[in-house]
This record gives sequence, C-alpha cells and structure tokens, in this order.
Amino acid sequence: MDIRLSQCFIAVDDHDKALAFYRDVLGLEVRNDVGFEGMRWVTVGAPSQPGVNIVLEPPLADPNASPADKQAMAELLAKGLLRGVIFDTEDCDATFERIRAAGGEVVQEPVDQPYGVRDCAFRDPSGNLLRFTQPRGR
Repeated sequence: MDIRLSQCFIAVDDHDKALAFYRDVLGLEVRNDVGFEGMRWVTVGAPSQPGVNIVLEPPLADPNASPADKQAMAELLAKGLLRGVIFDTEDCDATFERIRAAGGEVVQEPVDQPYGVRDCAFRDPSGNLLRFTQPRGR
C-alpha cells in the first residue's frame, strides 16, 4: 500500500490574521481560498511540498452546528487546545529568530530534545501550537 499525507486542517478564527502569519511570516504559498455559507477555507503549503496542503478552516466548519457547539469550539481554540502542526526545518535557530522577529508568540525557545531533534514552538494568531523541528546532525 502506498499512502501519503495530502491535507491537514488547522482551525482559525480570523483568516486574514492567519494568512499574514502562514503566508507572510512562514513563507507558505496560498493555493486556494474558498467561501461557502458564510465560512472560509484557505489552503496553504510549502513550495517544496506541492502535494501537502494545510487547510485553514473555521473552528467548527459545520453550517448546521448549534450555537452552543460553535461557542464551545471557539473557547477551545482560544485556549490553544485544538490542532497543532509540526514543521521540519533545516535550521531551528534561524527559523526561531525569523518568526520571533516577526512578532510570533514564543512558547518554547530552541532546545535539544532527548528524542533526537532541536525544536522550538510558537502559537499562531488563533492560539494553535506550532513546533519547528530540526533533526540532530543537520
């Protein structure tokens, strides 16, 4: 069996702020921007990985969701308790400095982890945890 990751989803509460971060700070390219029933989905991805997409979606992408469910998801997002993504980088320290200089919310400065990577972490404008890892030896 030959399977590959195609898409992953990150909930965002403000697509314009998310775009400013994912496109302008991280350097991801915008691949699609779609609206439907008052909601918006923006697909971004690394130019070096044309087959892998990150979809920035509403916290509860269901037009039939109850107001209580929408509120619960918005609260979880605000606390940073929803999805997160781990990015691979060639230089963890340089990536950290670039994101921090652009105003990224630092969660963890670069550190060597016992499981074989050097990594750092930030929160995106919606509160999602993003880690940037560099395998040791690179």
